[in-house]
Amino acid sequence: MAIASIFDGGELRKQFQIAGINPNFIPSIWKYVVQNPNCDWDDIPSLPSAAYPLLRSHFKPSTSSLHTVIDSSDSATTKFLIKLQNGSFVEAVIMRYDSRLGKYGGKPRPGGPRSTLCISSQVGCKMGCKFCATGTMGFKNNLSSGEIVEQLVHASRFSQIRNVVFMGMGEPLNNYSALVEAIHIMLGSPFQLSPKKITVSTVGIIHAINKLQSDLPNLNLAVSLHAPVQNIRCQIMPAARAFPLEKLMDALRTYQTNSGQKIFIEYIMLDEVNDEEEHAHQLAKLLDTFQVVVNLIPFNPIGNLSCFKTSSEHKVARFQKILRGTYGIRTTVRKEMGQDISGACGQLVVNQPNKSSMGSASLLTDIEDLHL
Repeated sequence: MAIASIFDGGELRKQFQIAGINPNFIPSIWKYVVQNPNCDWDDIPSLPSAAYPLLRSHFKPSTSSLHTVIDSSDSATTKFLIKLQNGSFVEAVIMRYDSRLGKYGGKPRPGGPRSTLCISSQVGCKMGCKFCATGTMGFKNNLSSGEIVEQLVHASRFSQIRNVVFMGMGEPLNNYSALVEAIHIMLGSPFQLSPKKITVSTVGIIHAINKLQSDLPNLNLAVSLHAPVQNIRCQIMPAARAFPLEKLMDALRTYQTNSGQKIFIEYIMLDEVNDEEEHAHQLAKLLDTFQVVVNLIPFNPIGNLSCFKTSSEHKVARFQKILRGTYGIRTTVRKEMGQDISGACGQLVVNQPNKSSMGSASLLTDIEDLHL
């Protein structure tokens, strides 16, 4: 049996319970490890004597390691290639923004520079979305809760992370138990993230959406809709066949009723596929009874792996104008970050870059700073 990550909270609590050790010591252990990543267990002060041999025999301070760190040319994005205990790799990305940019309610926005971490939940992905590089890998394995949290631990050594988005490799709701446990750890000491600063993105795993609000209240839900009608969804997202659009919208309606929160709708703009005026009208009518923020995402090229083309800026602007102007739906266009290091949306696939490049920082507005 492989030695577990200290951040595998369920396993740690289980072992402490068996040994009769008070679980209230767990947050102080995590805090020490975050502050002292290369520590030995004997270095941690003031633990019960029974805790030290237990930690040595069952847990590691980290089961993953940073293999490669690469910065975008504008230094606004940093991508990590992380090696797991089983030899597999996942990627995580830091995106740096400035929440003061733009206005809200006609007034300057409060805040300042912030960092958002895009986290992976699986090695590869089962969903097979045709516009996403991760889908070309196929599914390898789920990450443990500890491997998910360790991405935050690694990233925290480079930037102070305020926001976390589960938009990296994998479908988070297909690794539901580990996702829920990892987020509960992030909400507690020593990380103390706000649930309103955590976003979980899904293609629409209906049975998981039905229980997400009760298991993780107050976080942000983002749905990778990408098409206003079922047949287009199935063409570009094969997994959509298992989650009919009508049933997905029913699940989202129930989720919104129970949570009282707006939902992020992610919509990738594919030239001559889903970006025409009729698609904008269809999308608006589909979302008519919902409180949403639509995030239009320009398609990021993935080499020779896709036949899709990026919608023109004119088409994106026209699409946004219809949703905003005609229907009053709050609509943003995602500012692409990290394309030069294959760290942008849809580009995460395990490869090993040859170089890193540094440049002057350029801070952008973060969607997780929207007042919902």
